[in-house]
Amino acid sequence: MGVKQATSREFGHSWLFDPAEGVTIVSPAGTGPGHWAGAPGVIYDPESARFYLSYRVRRPQPIRGGECYVASSEDGVHFDVIWSATKGDFGSPSVERFSITKAPDGRWLLYPSYVDPADNRWRIDVIQADDPASFDVSQRQKVFTASELGVEGVKDPWVIRLNGVYYMLISYAMRMQDLSADQQARMHATGDIYNTGLTLSSSAMAVSLDGLKYEWLGDVFPPNIGAWDGYAARLGCVIATDHGWIGYYDGSASVEGNYEERTGLAHSWDLRHFQRLSFEGPVLVSPHGSGSLRYIDAVPLKDEILLYYEYCRPDGSHELRMNRLPR
Repeated sequence: MGVKQATSREFGHSWLFDPAEGVTIVSPAGTGPGHWAGAPGVIYDPESARFYLSYRVRRPQPIRGGECYVASSEDGVHFDVIWSATKGDFGSPSVERFSITKAPDGRWLLYPSYVDPADNRWRIDVIQADDPASFDVSQRQKVFTASELGVEGVKDPWVIRLNGVYYMLISYAMRMQDLSADQQARMHATGDIYNTGLTLSSSAMAVSLDGLKYEWLGDVFPPNIGAWDGYAARLGCVIATDHGWIGYYDGSASVEGNYEERTGLAHSWDLRHFQRLSFEGPVLVSPHGSGSLRYIDAVPLKDEILLYYEYCRPDGSHELRMNRLPR
């Protein structure tokens, strides 16, 4: 993978990079904390020789995640918006990370995550379209709701196809035991369970044969209680290597780090069991403000891997950036 093998007992290469050397792909709508452009989901389509990027734009509370976009590009750097929607189109208080992919029959699939107005919990749907400029929010279909799974929220899907099977990584809010009646009443009052301290943010896996109906496989990467990633452990993406899978994940020690997570590394042989590689702290951070660097998505190409991520600016806002790793 681009680095000479140093000894007979060293394989692969480092998955780290300098976040500050990345290029800005999308700037936030304003300056200061709470202005974000990010939560990317990216795919390269060989048939059209174009990159397709989904992302959301957010403004400070109480506005929250208000807008979501799909953009296309020939070079992976300069993107043009081809589709957009607002949280109002979903009848929702907030939208967050989407995932975009293409089915073998040419259908495009967009997986939005948003707060369900029915119960104020995060949910995941799927929208089908003949091309990525034609997604119709009114035609969305349910993938998962929190209530049917017995959890407190499901969001931030990330989807790949492996041997004809769709695999979906999901951030989910764990159901905690021994909460008081007052705490239970507060859990979903704001429509953002992840920012209450009344849950833990973990990662789950689901699988599907058609990209529409998924089977929930359960937890694959829980928070490491008491550590820097003891409150949140959100797997954002995985990359196939000759020596298993490398995953980038977002972590925080407590609810105070919610919205400003930083990145750790994990390894898996089977996409069901993940081993942390970031024990003492995050391995990728912004040099600015909170240090937040989160929502990494990776696009493997022939000679390099393009990495897209949400990155804290000096003024506390977040932008969407891209960096390159040799392959």
